[in-house]
Amino acid sequence: MPQPHILLAVDAVVLGYNPGRECSVLLIRRKYPPFQGQWALPGGFVEEGESIEVAVERELAEETGVHIHYLEQLFTFGNPDRDPRRRVVSIAYFALVKPSAFQVQAASDASEAAWFSIKHLPPLAFDHADILDKGLERVRNKITYEPIGFELLEEKFTFVELQHLYETLLDRKIDRRNFQKKLLSLGILEELEEHRKHQGSGRPAKLYRFNPEQYAREKEKVIMYEIWNMKDKEEQ
Repeated sequence: MPQPHILLAVDAVVLGYNPGRECSVLLIRRKYPPFQGQWALPGGFVEEGESIEVAVERELAEETGVHIHYLEQLFTFGNPDRDPRRRVVSIAYFALVKPSAFQVQAASDASEAAWFSIKHLPPLAFDHADILDKGLERVRNKITYEPIGFELLEEKFTFVELQHLYETLLDRKIDRRNFQKKLLSLGILEELEEHRKHQGSGRPAKLYRFNPEQYAREKEKVIMYEIWNMKDKEEQ
């Protein structure tokens, strides 16, 4: 019995966060069929003799001009009908970055490349809507047990800025008092003798800094889940 000819592809879910804005995703407009002219995740076929890690970095750089040297493997998508041309299995990767740190420029198989708010997305080619949903799910799960996202803030930040980051990534509100109390109790933030005045009225807010060395020492004791799933006990 002949063996099926299956092609291997990679796709990149690059999620972005800019302070004060919604979470976004990097998309490309396809230059060629299938789904010509439609928006999609950056990606393409793995070349002969190429590792999948190198392939996803190459495709991302070729189609968007964005160079990311570490993307985390997300999931394998292998529905037989996911590509109308032939059987294609895609290994998806994801990264969480600052869009302002990159200059996007379309090339290769992409006619355009742009950031889109995850709340205002165009129709996506192939099964890329499912891949994006899986990427968002991974970030929201990971945020419950690991302090990802601190690198998306300035080195020094206020609790208002930190809370907005996590509310944006989780797509829901967090109780401010419990959030601050619990996070400070973990010992992974340094309280600085500096303040920042936000726009509008009000007292200047105290600045903090994430301490990665302390987090590494206390990692086994840090349970982030309680922060993001906590409700104000007084309201229950």
